[in-house]
Amino acid sequence: MSEPNPAPKNDTMIEAVRLSKYYGHFAATQDVSFQIKRGEVAAFLGPNGAGKSTTMKLLTGYLAPSTGKAYIAGYDTQTERLEASKVLGYLPENGPLYPDMTPRTLLRFFGEARGMSSSEINERMHEVINLCNLHEVLGKPIGKLSKGYRQRVGMAQVLLHEPEVLILDEPTSGLDPNQIRDVRKLIRKLGETKTILLSTHILQEVEAMCNRVVFINEGRVVFDGKPGDLGTNPSEFDKKFHELTGAAASE
Repeated sequence: MSEPNPAPKNDTMIEAVRLSKYYGHFAATQDVSFQIKRGEVAAFLGPNGAGKSTTMKLLTGYLAPSTGKAYIAGYDTQTERLEASKVLGYLPENGPLYPDMTPRTLLRFFGEARGMSSSEINERMHEVINLCNLHEVLGKPIGKLSKGYRQRVGMAQVLLHEPEVLILDEPTSGLDPNQIRDVRKLIRKLGETKTILLSTHILQEVEAMCNRVVFINEGRVVFDGKPGDLGTNPSEFDKKFHELTGAAASE
């Protein structure tokens, strides 16, 4: 039987402390600092190439920072990686989905890799299959599934060990409008019980799912506040987006 997930050290569930990542002279991120409290659903907003994915990899411990610290539920993701990983679910933009496996075999594989008992795996598989609505494709090879279903399988894998914190990188990227609606609905439901940070460059995502926005541009945080502070309608939102990325000045 797997060990229970460790208790969070405090109510700050995701924390970046002056995170920087350098590749030679190029700074992918520079002095990125913010906190996400328990129960918040936060958008990590910014244009393509702004440093969103790099920051998320630093937060999860996938990348080591050049300088700074990252914490999940109070656990340092470099020095307390195992404790942090037990309370974290991370969905990268292109998740580790093995195309020859079926959703059923993939979920069981990841459950066993996490040291979950057979009874725990069966119980959690039942719950995440229902939550992500995977019944119709459980026996089909993942490589044959639509992008929307693959995204649902990825989400089910992320949720299998009941993490308290979710970090989702572009969860609706490449999906059609119906699939986007399904994923947004799922994220809103998850946000009722979990702390979520999701990256996007789509303004509608913020309005649909989030109660907090952290905006990054050229590797630096340029805004941290509520969605309403970015505007109350699409045109105001769009104008603020351009202002924060410096696009308005260059037009």
